[in-house]
Amino acid sequence: METNPGSLATFATKEDSSFHRLFVSFHASLYGFEHGCRPLLFLDSIFLKSKYQGSLLAATAADGDDGFFPVAFAVVDTESDENWRWFLQQLKTALSNCHGLTFVADREKGLRESIAGIFQNEDVHHGFCLRYLSEQFLRDLKGKFSHEVKRLMVEDFFSAAHAPTPEGFHRSVESIKNISVQAHNWIMQSEPVHWANAFFQGARYNHMTSNFGELFYNWVRDAHELPITQMVDAIRNKIMELIYSRRSESIDWLRRLTPSMEDRLEKESAKVSTLQVLISAGNRFEVRGETVEVVDVDNCDCSCKGWQLTGLPCSHAIAVIGCLGRDPHDYCSRYFTTESYRTTYSQSVHPISNVNGSLQKGTSQLAVTVTPPPTRRPPGRPTTKKTGSQDVGKRQFLCSRCKGTGHNKSNCKELLLEC
Repeated sequence: METNPGSLATFATKEDSSFHRLFVSFHASLYGFEHGCRPLLFLDSIFLKSKYQGSLLAATAADGDDGFFPVAFAVVDTESDENWRWFLQQLKTALSNCHGLTFVADREKGLRESIAGIFQNEDVHHGFCLRYLSEQFLRDLKGKFSHEVKRLMVEDFFSAAHAPTPEGFHRSVESIKNISVQAHNWIMQSEPVHWANAFFQGARYNHMTSNFGELFYNWVRDAHELPITQMVDAIRNKIMELIYSRRSESIDWLRRLTPSMEDRLEKESAKVSTLQVLISAGNRFEVRGETVEVVDVDNCDCSCKGWQLTGLPCSHAIAVIGCLGRDPHDYCSRYFTTESYRTTYSQSVHPISNVNGSLQKGTSQLAVTVTPPPTRRPPGRPTTKKTGSQDVGKRQFLCSRCKGTGHNKSNCKELLLEC
């Protein structure tokens, strides 16, 4: 890490010196996340297709324009509870401050226990990935339900997750209960406090799944089949290019918010014309439209929960802000500003002249020999290609008419002399 000071790279081997796991986080990624991104990380993994297989674990953030931002990754011999715990321990070491951090990740693979244990004193929240949770819900569902009924239950499940109030949550799960009590009980026992908007205490900014991790893996897909060292360097190159290209692109941005956030704010502003604002008390206002909502400007709070869940003023809040003669941009999360976006991409990942160079410490060289992990037989029966012995030649046809080889009597063209 001589060319990228402030980065963290650490690896571990097994007792036989074979590769076990490698963690990498570049200074540019750590700085960009801690100074420009929301305190929100998505955890996910993918199976590697190289000769030695293994898994790639990653922590990915969302930048101010809702693009994925790689923060840290690890190559491990297998995805396991232990390796996820190790990854999170390295991540905690790499970050200067973890307080108030929210993770969106699967609840399986030991992640629930690892996040709670490693960050127990940091006021960290774990939002269960809704995609993984709904897949588990369908796998555990007992009974012969049609595809249509399953689809309706999943729709109600997602409605319950997105409902901003406890009343909305319970309406949706009651719909499921009318179909299957067992499905209803599964949902109520799946800890809604970790995934339902009505109860979750962290800040997900309306991101309910770990799809940003999936975007990262699709982005590095070309490197999946490379040997470990080449794959890590390929990812480094891609991060280096990503930071440079997005930094260059943002130079021409002239508006206060990033393009996607300006679009969202404009869409909410377009709804204001149908709303009526009534002063209630102090900085609390009643806003009438299809529903009646209460807006508290000082606390950036609306009873519809749209403002709190997204970090952008909802239409009710924008209506009140307009009545006060103020600018809605002043009430948007700072993470959505062009300034924060540029801060995210302000540092660079520097080139490395010799990827295979020796590791130096002071003036002495440290020779570290790491052998490849053992290859593992892929699941399923291996395919075989039947081949004959190389010593046995091909069978030759013998003509019964002329006694020649390479043809038979039916296509014999030899002229025979009759005695």
